[in-house]
Amino acid sequence: MPDTPNPLKLIIAGGGTGGHVLPAVAVLDELHSRGVAMDVLWIGSEAGVERTFAEQKGIPFRAIKTGKLRRYLSLDNVKDALRVPIGTVQAWNIIRDFGPDVIFSTGGSVSVPSVWAGSRRARVLTHEQTAQVGISNRMAARFAHRFACSYEETAVIARTMHKDVVVTGNPVRKALTTGDRQRGLERFGFTADLPVLFVTGGARGASAINERIEAMLPGILEVTQIIHQTGPADANPDFARLSALRQSLPENIRDRYQVRAMITDEMADIYAMASLVIGRSGAGTVAELSYLGLPAILIPLGGTWGDEQRKNAALLANANAAVVLEQEETPAAKLESTIRELLSDTDRLGAMAANAEALGRGDAAANVADQLLELAGRT
Repeated sequence: MPDTPNPLKLIIAGGGTGGHVLPAVAVLDELHSRGVAMDVLWIGSEAGVERTFAEQKGIPFRAIKTGKLRRYLSLDNVKDALRVPIGTVQAWNIIRDFGPDVIFSTGGSVSVPSVWAGSRRARVLTHEQTAQVGISNRMAARFAHRFACSYEETAVIARTMHKDVVVTGNPVRKALTTGDRQRGLERFGFTADLPVLFVTGGARGASAINERIEAMLPGILEVTQIIHQTGPADANPDFARLSALRQSLPENIRDRYQVRAMITDEMADIYAMASLVIGRSGAGTVAELSYLGLPAILIPLGGTWGDEQRKNAALLANANAAVVLEQEETPAAKLESTIRELLSDTDRLGAMAANAEALGRGDAAANVADQLLELAGRT
């Protein structure tokens, strides 16, 4: 971090999934673009994805104990409940030693001990990415000094539990706007005469989606090219199987199907060349689709807290920016017919893209950065 006499001392608390991590990365990029000198520390979990992102950004990282916050009865609740006070003590010691000006909590169970421990030592901004206030942010709300929401629909709920609620949008990395379609086509060996379908289950993948795409190969490759993110081997076994399937495809269509376990620096180019996206409806996915103006078929993951993925998907569906399909009601054949129908109707895809873009909040990272600087007394 820059060596200046009085840098902003910022703690990021949160993680577990990319949806809780990427907004923090976007806000850090925004602060850097303004030339704000910072001393940043990330408090996260021992097994979450946030450690990797912090290391990539060169941010010191401290892990604390945390337990999964469940809505159902389980013997694991007792074990995990014991981890929370341990994590709170750990967070207290870390925060005391670091002396932050402000704490940015992005949710996930690891954020709760940090907010509890840190609220008397620094101002706390808690941010909710989804269309539903998650269980972690509900637990942290009364200790936060300000509660930021991505959507007005969420703010309505948040105002029942907090007196200082602001709607900022969900921060998305500006780097995603730097993609180039031609570069993407060349990178993946695609041609310009067929549409590109991007299939993703998020950072951890989604076997239910992967299996449906597998079932429609090679037929669907008659009408489209596919870049398919399956998720890594420690999340599901699909990458190896689908890679082998690709090798067995007829040579004349094999190059139309590209499978990756993970997507890293290619993401901007993939979005730039995608005609249609298929995925879950996590907060990050929905924010990126609207930020970039991309039409989508969304298959929400059921059983999430407050049914948040269906609520996230509804934000786009109600604006005619996405088609939402229920997993249990959507065999491969139905998904394939929906894909073919949309790809054959370029006018509809164009309208969906425009509707998605109209929902986007390109100023979200700037809005959150403004809130952090105000809470830290730097405005």
